[in-house]
Amino acid sequence: MSTKDILLELRTKHGLSQDSLAEKVFVTRQAVSRWENGETIPNTETLKLLSKLYNVSINTLLGSPHKLICQCCGMPLEDEIIGRNEDGTLNENYCKWCYADGTYTYSDMDNLIDVCVRNMVNENFTEEQARSYLKDTLPKLDYWKRFDELSDNGQFEAFKKQLIEEINGLHIEGMPEVTKLNALVGKFVNLEYKLPNGLIVKYLDDQTTYLGNQLESEIIDGLCFGVIANMDFILICSYEAEGANPELILYKKR
Repeated sequence: MSTKDILLELRTKHGLSQDSLAEKVFVTRQAVSRWENGETIPNTETLKLLSKLYNVSINTLLGSPHKLICQCCGMPLEDEIIGRNEDGTLNENYCKWCYADGTYTYSDMDNLIDVCVRNMVNENFTEEQARSYLKDTLPKLDYWKRFDELSDNGQFEAFKKQLIEEINGLHIEGMPEVTKLNALVGKFVNLEYKLPNGLIVKYLDDQTTYLGNQLESEIIDGLCFGVIANMDFILICSYEAEGANPELILYKKR
């Protein structure tokens, strides 16, 4: 689709008139009309405002002229998995797993490779092939080439270490010691829990990136523990294969 068609479709989808859109992005109605007629395209600052308003990348607004990939892990980027800056705007260089709210979540390439390999291995791609591919690809990506410039001098790793100590200090029966926390997007770990009164609840935000891990129970075969945490809380649950029969064990505000 062309930019003019995309802008018209998004405005219509969000139920906005040309006047109301113009007000939100600080232009005239005539400017909006010219975009949708294909006479002009929004300038860079207006594209940023439209991106935030519609929750899509600037690349999408312009008709996807570029193939975006995460400059940390190499994953192809679609709008729904693009990471966000501290001000909530989309950062088209990273996925939600590698960059969340202005923070880079990986400082150890080997750790990232271990995480990625588990998701890449299939009947056509062995673990050895996946590791070889990642070891060759990741050093060529912008984040790792500029690591000394972009890293936070270990502050985020120190935060993760503190979280791990807090989690292990809870001494959950049957749960192995946590040694590592990885970035997890809420949408993929937001289980539903049944309360004693029968209500079904979720505790996570699908769009937020958390830290967490999955651990196999030391005493019950087939049972896993899920650990999710951020600056505000620690959540520990248990579940069976594919997230079946989830039970909330602990939700603790920090």
